[in-house]
Order: sequence, then C-alpha cells, then structure tokens
Amino acid sequence: MQEQKTRRTGGRIRSEEAHHAVLAATAALLEEGGYQALTIERVAARADVAKSTIYRWWPSKPVLVLEAYRTAVERRMPDPDTGSAAEDLTVFVRALHSVVQHPPRIRALRGMMAEAQLDPEFAEPFRAWVQSRRVVVLRILARAVDRGELPAGADLEAATDELFGLFWYRLLVGHNPLDPADAPAHVERMLASLTRTQNNGQQNDGQ
Repeated sequence: MQEQKTRRTGGRIRSEEAHHAVLAATAALLEEGGYQALTIERVAARADVAKSTIYRWWPSKPVLVLEAYRTAVERRMPDPDTGSAAEDLTVFVRALHSVVQHPPRIRALRGMMAEAQLDPEFAEPFRAWVQSRRVVVLRILARAVDRGELPAGADLEAATDELFGLFWYRLLVGHNPLDPADAPAHVERMLASLTRTQNNGQQNDGQ
C-alpha cells in the first residue's frame, strides 16, 4: 500500500519547513504570473500547506507577498562592507541593475509598483520593503562619512533617492537601459555630486 503524503502544517508554533515553503512558493508564483494572478489557494497548493495555516501566519495577501519578496531579495542582493564606499556601492548597484537578466523579476517589480499606487493595503508593506532596501545604501553612505570619504553634512537621503530613482525610472519607463556594466560610472557621479554639493554649500556660507 502506497504511503499517503503528509501535508506540512504549522500549527500554533510556526514550522520552519512550512514557513520557508510558503515564502518560496509565494516568491516563485509572483515572478511566474504577477501579483494579480497570485492567490492564497495557489500558494497553499504549491507549498503543500493548508490555507488556514497561511492565514494564521500572514493576515493578508499583501503582507505575505512582501515578506516573501523581501526574503528572496535579501538572499540575492549583497550587503557589502569592503572598507570603500565606491566599491560597496558599485557591488550593490551592479547587482541591483542585473535584474535586466531576469525578465520575470522585472515583471514582478513593475506589477508591485503599479499595485502600490492602486491598493492602499498593498502600499504600506510595499513602502516598508522599499525602505528596507534603502537602509542598505544609507548604511554604506554613513560608513563613508565615518571614514571621512564623504563630508559630514552630505545629504545621504537625497543620494539614496538618486540611486534608486535612476533604477526605478529606467525600470518603469524603459527610455534607457539598466546595464550592470554602468554601475561604476553611476556611483562615481553620485559620490562626486555629494562632495561637490557639500563643498559649494561651505563656500556659500563663507561669502
């Protein structure tokens, strides 16, 4: 007699195996078909868990999707600390722009950005995910200030906006390509702008 397959279940205490299976299934389905096509039923079937298990752990589809994608991105994306801001940022930007090598990820990102503009319930966890990526860059820039590579008054928030602004604008509009090979040039311009802006401000203060 063939042994019956046992479905994973989390119960009240989260089963790590089932937890990882749900997140992996969600991330895969998101990239395969986009946010709109993703359902809790499909996630449950792919992860081989009960729908009730998923709803016990995640209160809504947006919260599940963003946790799943955050986990996937954190696994794929570097968080470098080489001792050089230019090198750290180049490693990060090169990996960020390498999304062009994975069309399903591009579709997923475009779909999530669109959903965040239309669905308030999705917008909040989406912003939290975006902020988690910004923190990586802000940490790199803050270390650069501590090491004296950047001036103490440099606007790190604006520089982070510039880095991700170029990424999202080109990803969404498509007027120019995202090319990982351009990462060093983008980083060089950003760091030069930070230093130049601060120096100009100091000169103006002295007038």
